Amino acid sequence: MTLTFEGTILVPAADPDDGERTAEALAPYLASTSSVVIVNVIEKAGGAPDKASMDQREEYAEEIFERTRRPLESTNAAIETDVLYGTDIVERIFAEAEARDVDAVVFTPRKSNRFAELLTGNVARRLVKEASVPVVALPQAGSS
Repeated sequence: MTLTFEGTILVPAADPDDGERTAEALAPYLASTSSVVIVNVIEKAGGAPDKASMDQREEYAEEIFERTRRPLESTNAAIETDVLYGTDIVERIFAEAEARDVDAVVFTPRKSNRFAELLTGNVARRLVKEASVPVVALPQAGSS
């Protein structure tokens, strides 16, 4: 069985390495009719002071998008980027996925330890458990 993504795929990218890793893993599975929407969620503090200025966070999102686009440029897929804002990253990803009527949310899980997962609420685990659209976790490119 060969996996091929032909529709619209939403790729959440937390940082440049994360985005690039996911794009490298995704690129071989894209059809010429694929459309990839790369998103970065800027988490708002919900009334508390934000960790960094909005300008800094938006500049960082552009760095994420640049690195994530690179592995996809050799494909024929249409590529779009969008900065999202919200107080809950997972909820915001799925709200965007539903608004865009995507076929799947695709990501590559980052390696972390159990203690870090407990502290952060593990976004990857929540993406799978709270999915309102199909979610595909791809292995890192080159791993088997």
